[in-house]
Amino acid sequence: MDKAAIIGVGMTKIEKSKVGDTYADMAWEAVNKALVDAGMTIDDIDNVVTTSSDFWDGRTISCMAVGDASGAAEKNVTCVEGDGTYGAFYGMARSLSGSYKTTLVTGHSKGSQSISSLITNAAFDPIYERSLGMDMITACAMQARSYMHRTGTTAEQMAMVSVKNHGNALKNPLAQLPLKITVEDVLKSEMIADPLHKLDCSPVSDGCAAVIIAHESVANKFKQKPVWIGGVSFCADSFFFGDRDLSRAKSLTQAAKKAYSMAGIKDQKKEIDVVELYDAFTYQELLWLEEMGLADEALAGKLLEKGEFNIDGRLPVNASGGLLSGHPVIAAGLYSLGAVVKQIRGDAGGFQVKKAKKGLVQGLNGLGGQSHCVWILDSEK
Repeated sequence: MDKAAIIGVGMTKIEKSKVGDTYADMAWEAVNKALVDAGMTIDDIDNVVTTSSDFWDGRTISCMAVGDASGAAEKNVTCVEGDGTYGAFYGMARSLSGSYKTTLVTGHSKGSQSISSLITNAAFDPIYERSLGMDMITACAMQARSYMHRTGTTAEQMAMVSVKNHGNALKNPLAQLPLKITVEDVLKSEMIADPLHKLDCSPVSDGCAAVIIAHESVANKFKQKPVWIGGVSFCADSFFFGDRDLSRAKSLTQAAKKAYSMAGIKDQKKEIDVVELYDAFTYQELLWLEEMGLADEALAGKLLEKGEFNIDGRLPVNASGGLLSGHPVIAAGLYSLGAVVKQIRGDAGGFQVKKAKKGLVQGLNGLGGQSHCVWILDSEK
């Protein structure tokens, strides 16, 4: 089977409100950073994939807002709706298709210009559930409580995720919320939706990210040493919120198993060196780690207490600060891909972990993680 690799990444700083930047401005910055990183020009790009959302952008055909700035003129261009990991998946497929060798993938979002409660309320079933007024936060609060009930995870353990990730962000110049906080600070912060406090939740954010994916036949022709895509898979669960066991993430387990198999991973706990996962809420980091087999059932919170997931721990998780420290919806997965690419290349700066040869990235779509996309990135082909 042919291989593909990520050979360039570019990301804007994540901010509460990029009031002076349009979507095109953000895309222009991220795209040019990725091109410079890869040692390429836009003429070296065969096709473009933009990742966006009409709901979050407040316009139809939202990809058109960034098409020109992404270098799509006179190139094949495709639009993907959802998290950036899914856009990158499509971009990888393009590069492996035989029709294109290099693919530029962008993802952008301006949460500052959106009303997230109205947008995410629209994700519910329109007949029975939407009228209840629920949104992503209340849905995830239900999931958090379900997970806590099943595993015995405590509010204090969840708060430690916030302490860790905001602390990691102090070493990441692109992060929006680098904070030195305590567990007590998290538990004393405003209750948003029981059991989620304000510091259990990711912030409203603006940002754009870009990655460049190349077929193996050209991956070594440019500036950066390729970071190879060892395995990738996505899987979706039931749409109706009440049809799933919210304390679990069956679709994530399946996606992870397929990605591990594709990458030839036999023991993920020993073979994965660094993880960047979708921590829009504190409990999610613990739940996702268990469902991907990176922590035994009901033990993620206890492993966190022991420092297993710190930058210098057994398995560094969200060393960049994760989404709790900046959450540009849609672009989030591309930021995670960029962070792991930098880890494997050894140029992650202050949040660099030791011996990062193989990394995992996880993105998601849908309420409470209805659909998950898992990537395995490797220093070796």
